[in-house]
Amino acid sequence: MADSYKAIFEHNKEWVEAKLSDNPNYFHELAKTQHPEYLYIGCSDSRVTAEDMMGAQPGDVFVHRNIANVINTLDMSSTAVIQYAVEHLKVKHIIVCGHYNCGGVKAAMTSQDLGLLNPWLRNIRDVYRLHQKELDAIQEEARRYDRLVELNVQEQCINVIKMACVQERYILEEQPVVHGWVFDLRSGKIIDLEIDFENILKDIQKIYNLTDSDWVMSRKK
Repeated sequence: MADSYKAIFEHNKEWVEAKLSDNPNYFHELAKTQHPEYLYIGCSDSRVTAEDMMGAQPGDVFVHRNIANVINTLDMSSTAVIQYAVEHLKVKHIIVCGHYNCGGVKAAMTSQDLGLLNPWLRNIRDVYRLHQKELDAIQEEARRYDRLVELNVQEQCINVIKMACVQERYILEEQPVVHGWVFDLRSGKIIDLEIDFENILKDIQKIYNLTDSDWVMSRKK
């Protein structure tokens, strides 16, 4: 274990040398500021790393990760990240990315006391409750879990759209755009779920609208 820990610093040294070899000013430029176009909200699973699978470089993606990529508006960590990304970094896209074989989603479906995880995983149980009819109709257990992963992404995207900072900036700039993805560990591919948010939100928009568009536009003038 000690050797594997020490190896991290060796890898870091090699990485620094490679970057400087390509561009002697790389870290000087990197240290100046960040202007990411993307906020990526994903799962903490060690197999799913945003920058690697997106082919992104340092500075390209602002990242927040937690168990099962949950956005709970009572969770100050995720909401603070979103507000900072939207209002200060001015990201153009917010991506919620789940992944198949998600341990958090599977744990939410087990009938056992998981201690401090219980209230967190209840967010996913609520997703199941909302879509129980569809999910219960899926006979194959593995496919049912896959579908719950997809629906969890959908509901977390809706939770992002509910936030006032997201609504206000979208009225002013038509950004950020929210996307729902799933990473397939079995193929390495990113799947855009192409969620029809306009249709989904049509019946609930009045409930979750937190801003008056005329008032927001008046602030712009």
